[in-house]
Amino acid sequence: MISGLNSELKFAQDALNLRAYRQQVLASNIANADTPNYKARDIDFAKELQRAQGVQVGKLGMNTTSQGHLQAQGGALNAQPLYRSAVQPSIDGNTVDMDVERAQFTDNAIHYQFLIEQMRGKFNTMQSAVRGE
Repeated sequence: MISGLNSELKFAQDALNLRAYRQQVLASNIANADTPNYKARDIDFAKELQRAQGVQVGKLGMNTTSQGHLQAQGGALNAQPLYRSAVQPSIDGNTVDMDVERAQFTDNAIHYQFLIEQMRGKFNTMQSAVRGE
């Protein structure tokens, strides 16, 4: 029972951390919309969430040559932003498309809020169970 709860909370924690990080990346894109040669970035949320959960995502395992070597572990904060392909790059080399950025920013915010509400519901259910309601 506890392990199921831990895995569910870890999933929510990883998802919230990734959503918050993605929001920062998207906000950076919006803030640099007029910066010459700025390249818009984003993260592959599904791939990074799988990696944070410890699922192998097309990567080879690491070889260790000594007992003292640490094993590689996933982590939500190690997400690597990727450069987004420009739909219509500007003359100054900036690839930020404000319509795309606003849409992605809003979509990410809605998903973040959904995760918060989902966790609130789970905690309310657990609290009711503890009270015996």
